[in-house]
Amino acid sequence: MTSSARYALVAYTKDPVGEFVEKLRRELHPELPHMPAHVTILPPRALQGSEAGAIETLEEVCSQVEPFDVSLGEIETFIPATPTVFIRVAHAANRLCELHRQLDTKQLAHVEEWPYMPHMTIIKVPTEQQAQKAYLIARKRWAQFAGCRSIQIRQLTFVREDGHNCWVDLAGVPLGHRLVSSDPR
Repeated sequence: MTSSARYALVAYTKDPVGEFVEKLRRELHPELPHMPAHVTILPPRALQGSEAGAIETLEEVCSQVEPFDVSLGEIETFIPATPTVFIRVAHAANRLCELHRQLDTKQLAHVEEWPYMPHMTIIKVPTEQQAQKAYLIARKRWAQFAGCRSIQIRQLTFVREDGHNCWVDLAGVPLGHRLVSSDPR
């Protein structure tokens, strides 16, 4: 493993919103490798220690945070900073910001390139023009989406970059206390 490896922490979503985002992503940029729909908790970063140490920190912090739901708002872009189209987190964004702050510590500490803003990325493309076109299509599709716009944040997944636009799941980390079953005897 090289020291240049990048890691991130995400909350995957497999519900109708996740299906919507994945389908829209394939439509707007079919040549990109398939990436599961997710909300990023810790954007890509180098570790300040080992993977095992980072996972230990994640488990420690996440055990103290109860699961919660977030609601998604409008389609937006990060233009001109980056040609990215996303869905903004509208309700409980403060919970995600607090979780980000708590996890940005020890082996996971990192100076962010941009301020953390909770969102679900739809697509990041090479040019601003492509992003503008994708933005208009995404807004139209999202306005037609009739499903529930809330997602559950119950488990986070620690991932490592394994090539351009390719991420490998390293560990699932549940939120909240784990109940240990006791033997009634």
